[in-house]
Amino acid sequence: MSRIGKKPIPLTKDVKVTYENRTLEVKGPRGTLGRTIHPAVELEINPTEIKVFPKDSTPANWRYWGLERTLVANMVTGVTTGFTRTLEIVGTGYKVEDKGSHLVFNLGYSHPIEFKLPTGITAQVEKANRLILQGSDKESLGQTAAIIRQMRPPEPYKGKGIKYAEEVIRRKVGKSGGR
Repeated sequence: MSRIGKKPIPLTKDVKVTYENRTLEVKGPRGTLGRTIHPAVELEINPTEIKVFPKDSTPANWRYWGLERTLVANMVTGVTTGFTRTLEIVGTGYKVEDKGSHLVFNLGYSHPIEFKLPTGITAQVEKANRLILQGSDKESLGQTAAIIRQMRPPEPYKGKGIKYAEEVIRRKVGKSGGR
């Protein structure tokens, strides 16, 4: 049994939910999100909450029960408050510039890297070495942050590269110079 799936998802008054043909659409002040719900679960929508139930009592359906409940809860949170992901750029000469819908990274390569932000994701640059990504879709926001981090992942000796703000880089000891 899923402990996560048992929890109801609270709805605020400014959130509108429609559910037709296994497609859930959630509208709120920060936009609209939609998702197809897995056939192993059913939704019960009230004006104040959403409850997720498994279609029948099998262990396979219990897995989808908790997953779908979390995905629906992320949709509701996304259209009400949104999600934020912060990246830090560490290294001498490493920086990022905001050019509207594009970001330009200087990461120690022989050329700058231009990155186009996906729709629904906004970026804010602080001090040329701190990047704040915001969006209502948690999945798209996390994927965008992962793609940006892949441009120059942090290395373990000096810690240079792009890292998440809450990430701790395990440092290695370098070569010893003498005997």
